[in-house]
Parts: sequence; C-alpha cells; structure tokens
Amino acid sequence: MSFAVRFYTKTGNTEKLARAIAEELGVEALPLSQPVNEKVDILFLGNSYYAFSIDPEVKSFIAGLSKDKIGKIVNFGSAALLNSTFKKVKAEAAKVGIPMDENEFHCKGEFKALHKGRPNEADLKAAAEFAKQFK
Repeated sequence: MSFAVRFYTKTGNTEKLARAIAEELGVEALPLSQPVNEKVDILFLGNSYYAFSIDPEVKSFIAGLSKDKIGKIVNFGSAALLNSTFKKVKAEAAKVGIPMDENEFHCKGEFKALHKGRPNEADLKAAAEFAKQFK
C-alpha cells in the first residue's frame, strides 16, 4: 500500500495532524504546493474550514489531481467551530473522478481563545492510530 500526505493550514493545526499521520505511515507530510507526482493508493488530505468553506487552494489542488495516480482520498483536519470538511472535499474529488474513503479524522483545533492547545498530544496520537488502520 502506498501513501502520500498533503495538507493546507493557516494556523499550523492541520500540519501537526499531517505530521503525526505521515510519521505513522512512513512518508513525509507536505504542503499542497508539493504536487503528488507518484502513483499512490491513498492520499491523506488535510484541510479545514475557512470562511465556511474549504480554501480555494484546496479546491485547486484537488482539481489538479489525476485519477490515474490517486486511488482514493482520506480526509483529515481540525476546526475550532465547524465540523468536518468531508462533504465539500468529496464534492471536489467527484469532479475529477477520485473516490473518498468514508472514514476520516477530525478533531478540535485552536483558534484565538477557543480550544487552547488543540490539537494536543492525545489528538496527535489519535490521528496516528487512525492512519494505522490503512496500513
């Protein structure tokens, strides 16, 4: 099974999760600016809500993916107020013909005074445990 981990973050919260997942999978966590050039069975894609949607960079990244190179996408992320971006990411992935795994990882993320210290060590451990099921 081959993996890639890409993330988009403005606060650093999703990057922390990406690094925990990537370490468990034995790959490098890279920002969206680094395309997925190799063929992978699973792309772990980290993102969050910004202004009640996924960021245009995330949409653009997904639009540039090739269904010939990506077996499926596994969504992960954090948010202070809103829940998962799964439905929005799935809609974008469907446009390029890449399926989404129905499982995802989501936890609280720190934003200003909300959820101080999140994702915390327990969240990072949970993210790594989540990734382990795909090995």
